[in-house]
Parts: sequence; structure tokens; C-alpha cells
Amino acid sequence: MKDKQLEAHPLENQITQGVIWKQLLLFFFPILFGTFFQQLYNTADAVIVGRFVGKEGLAAVGGSAAMIINLLVGFFIGLSSGATVIISQFYGARQKARVSQAVHTAVAFSIAGGLVVMAVGLICAPVSLKAMGTPAETFDDSLLYLRIYFLGLIGNLLYNIGSGILRAIGDSKRPLYFLMVSCLTNILLDIVFVLGLGMGVAGAAWATITSQMISAVMVITTLMRTEDMYRLSLKGIRLAPDMLLRIIQIGLPAGLQSVMYAASNIIIQTSVNSLGTDVVAAWTAFGKIDVIYWTIINAFGISITTFVGQNFGAGKLDRVHRGIKVCLGISAGVTAFLSLILFHFGHYIYLLFTTDAAVMDKGVEILRFLVPTFITYVCIEILSGALRGVGDSWIPMIMTALGVCLLRVLWIFIAVPFYPDIKTICFSYPLTWTVTSILFLIYFRWFSKIRKFRNNGKGLATLNN
Repeated sequence: MKDKQLEAHPLENQITQGVIWKQLLLFFFPILFGTFFQQLYNTADAVIVGRFVGKEGLAAVGGSAAMIINLLVGFFIGLSSGATVIISQFYGARQKARVSQAVHTAVAFSIAGGLVVMAVGLICAPVSLKAMGTPAETFDDSLLYLRIYFLGLIGNLLYNIGSGILRAIGDSKRPLYFLMVSCLTNILLDIVFVLGLGMGVAGAAWATITSQMISAVMVITTLMRTEDMYRLSLKGIRLAPDMLLRIIQIGLPAGLQSVMYAASNIIIQTSVNSLGTDVVAAWTAFGKIDVIYWTIINAFGISITTFVGQNFGAGKLDRVHRGIKVCLGISAGVTAFLSLILFHFGHYIYLLFTTDAAVMDKGVEILRFLVPTFITYVCIEILSGALRGVGDSWIPMIMTALGVCLLRVLWIFIAVPFYPDIKTICFSYPLTWTVTSILFLIYFRWFSKIRKFRNNGKGLATLNN
């Protein structure tokens, strides 16, 4: 049966056997396009709302509301990423029973966690928007968008955990197909609800949660129909305490890291809010443009996590190290190329969101300041992804907390009051990326678990502890 499974899934097992750069890219591109389509959910909302509702609607969909969504949803997705790491390790080691237990625990966790996050989001939305200093002209629409979004949150979380399971076993194509379908559905529903029915911001929210539920149904159905060891049975969905503990131990640092990123971004958004609606709209539009880069670099991060996890589970530690070096090189090259493209041509993308001259001018100023600094982030994403692949999460989280989040907040509180300008706010990003990259390089080179596992050859034993 084991040989039959290996034969039926050649691509999955080539992660531990094939040419490294080819396997990374074969896994990377479906993740890239999948992440791209996932980002198109909110981007489609922003384009249609910005062009047909106005800049106030654009600021409502992508300003404070987006920051709050990223905070709560990002925490749970980070927390559940522990399941992806564990499943990839057990799958690489071909431990069928443990893979099945992890899959069912992860799905149960996403349902239970989704209910909790939904309740917190609905209750805290008004207070959070007020605390962020959301402009009065966008407050009501922001609150409406949040409330509708959180009502449909479980679909979002189920899709993310389901696609995480598929990626853990080396399948990055089917999550892409599901997202393509749901994203096209979202765009069509945006047109119907916002343009056809005149529902405004509420229409964009309903379009988003409906399409997310469709993607959740597709990925869960796929897990139920497979004959491989990661098959999902509805009767088997339950929380196994020991597996849940392992998931949380690995995923909690990623969840906390996501919260810290989101919290620092909320503080930044609060500073941006104080500069007026034009700057808020420009910042929102820039967030939809630079997501092109984050989509790519995050896809590399997910790829290296699965690559490291499976090869670690298979006991191929030299391959782990070579894969990290290859991924760093490819990521740096792609970052440099994309930065040039966005710097010179990114301003044309603003026309998708707005034709307001003041918003356009401020947006281009932000774009040309930040895009050249993207290269300073590469080490953070790739090395943290690699470290997660072997279950080394806490120290990277602490370094991120200090180097990115704490330093960024200090900069906003100390520097911005003296120089209240959008460039002062923007500088907090390259400053903190550079400092944190240096911390990651030092830790990875001399202190990380990956280095220790390579030296003593005992890394695989952690799977059975």
C-alpha cells in the first residue's frame, strides 16, 4: 500500500528527491498564483468600491477594517500553520496514523477557532475602529464591512487550513484551482452587488464571504475524496489533545508574530489616519499594489517551509541546507527584478483604484520610497519559513517581535510626532526589516536548530518525542 501511494503521488515525493531549484519552483508557482488570487478578494473589492463608490468607500474597505481583519484572522492562520509543519514532517516520514490524526485535529481546530475569532471580531469591531481614529466619514462603512466579513469567517479559516494540509503533502495545484474559481466568483458578485444592486461596501463584503465559503467547500470535499493518508472523515473530526498541543507549540509563535505585525501596522494605520482621507486612500491603494511583492515572497516562504519539513522528516539534512541557500538566491533575484518594475511602472496601477489627483500624487510618493527597500526583507521571510519547517519557531518570533514590531512602534511614537509626514511613517519599514534581517542571519548561522541538527544528525528523532 505504501508503494502504491508513492507511485500515485510522484510529485509530492520528489520534494525529497528531485533537483532542488526545480522542485522549489514547481511547488512555488501554484502557491504564488494561489496567493495572488487570494489577495484578489480584497483587491477586487477595493477596485470596484474605489471606482464606483468613491474614495471614502475605498478607505473603508482597505483602511482600518483591513488592519483589524489582518490582526484576528492572521493570528489564527499563524496558529494553525503548526499543523502544516507537523503534517509535512509526518508525511515525509510516511507515518500514516499521525498524518491522519493531525489532519482531523487541524480541521476541528479551525472550526472551533473560527467561532471564537468571529465572536471577538463582532464584539470588538466598533471599539477597535474608534481606537484607531478611523475618520468619521468612513466609520459607518468600515463597521458594516467588518461585521459582514466576520459573519462569514469560518469559510475563510476552513479554506486556509485545508489548503495548508494539501500544501504540506506537496500539492500546491489544487488550492490554486479552488482560489481561481472563488476569486472569479467574488469579482462577479462584486459587480452584481455593488454595481447592479447598489449595495456599496456591504455588497463587497457579501461577495467576499460568499466566494470564500465556496473555496472552503471545494477544499474540504477534496480532502474527503482522497485515498491517500491525509484523507478527511467527517466522523473523525475531533481535537486530539496531544496533537493539538504540538500544533499550538509550533503555530503559536507564528500566530503571535502575525499579531505583532498586525498590531504594529494598526499603529501605523492610526498615524496615517491622522493625515487625512487622501493619504488614507493613497496608503490603501499602495497596499493593494505592494501586495504583488508580498504575494511572491510569501509563496517562497511557504515553499521553503514545506520543502524543509518534508526533507527534515525524511532525514535529509544536507538537502535542507542546500534548499535554503537556493531559495534565498532565487528570492533575492526576483525581489530585485520586481522592485525595478514597480518603481518605474507601478504608478499606472493606481489608475485601477482612483483618478483623484491628490490621492495619485501621494500614492506615487509612497510607492517610490518603499519599493527599493523590499530587498531588505528577503532573509526574514525565507529563514523564518525554513526554521518553521523544523519546528524552530520561538526564537524567530522573539527576534521579529524586537526587530520589527517593537522597533517600528518606537519609531512611530518617537519620530513621527517630530516629523508628521508619510515618508517618516514609511521609513519604519526598511529600518526594521534591515535590523531584523541581521538578527536572523546571526541566529541561523550560529545558533539555530537547523545548524544543530546538521551537526549531530538527530533532528528526525524530534518527530517521535
